[in-house]
Amino acid sequence: MTTHIFYYTGTGNSLWVAKKLAEKLGNCHLHSLSKIKDLAGLSLKKVGFVFPVYIWGVPVPVLDFIDSLQNFGPDYCFAIAVNGGQVANTLVQLKKYLKTKGVRLNSGFSVKTPSNYIPWGGPCPEEAQQKLFSQALVKLDAVADILLNDKSRPLEKGPLWQNILFSGFYLMSKNHVHEMDGKFWVNENCNSCKICEQVCPAHNISMISGKPVWNHQCHQCFACLQWCPQEAIQYGKKTPGYQRYHHPEIKLSEIIKTN
Repeated sequence: MTTHIFYYTGTGNSLWVAKKLAEKLGNCHLHSLSKIKDLAGLSLKKVGFVFPVYIWGVPVPVLDFIDSLQNFGPDYCFAIAVNGGQVANTLVQLKKYLKTKGVRLNSGFSVKTPSNYIPWGGPCPEEAQQKLFSQALVKLDAVADILLNDKSRPLEKGPLWQNILFSGFYLMSKNHVHEMDGKFWVNENCNSCKICEQVCPAHNISMISGKPVWNHQCHQCFACLQWCPQEAIQYGKKTPGYQRYHHPEIKLSEIIKTN
């Protein structure tokens, strides 16, 4: 049976996880949530979602994509929540949302990668990053074994206090995320290369007079800032001093093609 993996990515962590999992599963097709337009003709009997955890929850674009699906009833459905260390109640949120569509989430996994949420600081040191990637590959071996045999497993989640507290933050914030791009700004290093516009999965950036302008449809993926080759894009006051991050095995051309 063909496995269809729908992924959402900004700085490449989730794309890397989706690619590595597809290699282990075989007979697997990858689809970008930001690009796919027509699902006609696809036999969606075995489906997976791979996405980053945003504000301790499911990114709105993932929920919007699920809403767009017609006659969606896979025999087996799984999800991988890619995160910087706190998966919280994300997979439980997704399970509940899918249930409203009549779909059962058979298994859900947390995979930890380096954080790209630069407002809280730059990435961990390169040695620590490589350790996380190695641990993620081991985890994906175990995940692949479960998926190849269509096994059902309890969803992975954080501790109870985290799930309660952070789920509250998520519910309060998710309808306002699109407005949070007001803190982006660009310095004199900008050379009008348009990469920020090309990598944005929300198509939220317009180039006006050679400079990026954010249009308040932001998903907070930080692809624009992290992929800027001139490090010209900033967010708030502290990011000029922080190191940039995108997954070292993912090329810019893949992100542009994806988004």
